[in-house]
Amino acid sequence: MDRLWCHNDLMALFRRRKKNEIDLDSRSPQLGLKYKDVLVLEQLVKAGADVTQPRHVLHYLYLPDQERAGLAAEEAASAGFEVTVREPLPQYPEQWTVVCERHDVVLQLEAVRDTTDYFETLAGSHGGDYDGWEASV
Repeated sequence: MDRLWCHNDLMALFRRRKKNEIDLDSRSPQLGLKYKDVLVLEQLVKAGADVTQPRHVLHYLYLPDQERAGLAAEEAASAGFEVTVREPLPQYPEQWTVVCERHDVVLQLEAVRDTTDYFETLAGSHGGDYDGWEASV
């Protein structure tokens, strides 16, 4: 069963080490989450979010061309995400954005970890990058 996290768990991680010493892509040995995910959760709590309640969550991937963006989008859609492919901005002509979202996510530790892992693998398998996630308060 997924374990719900608490604000004290997150803050204890940062009291032990200075923030500038932490590699945000490394994982907390206590929680199994990447530190960048811990920071997002911390900001949600600070903003008043009850993370035990379902919420709207968006994930951002960047792919080098329309074909690979489309393939990544198809995979995410088949995994149950609503997907939007955005054309590149003029200043980033080789960066197609794929936005994947769900409206019913409870931010349990295992779910956050597994979803981050899924999108990193998905983006990487198509030559792109996973830029992280955000959630409604």
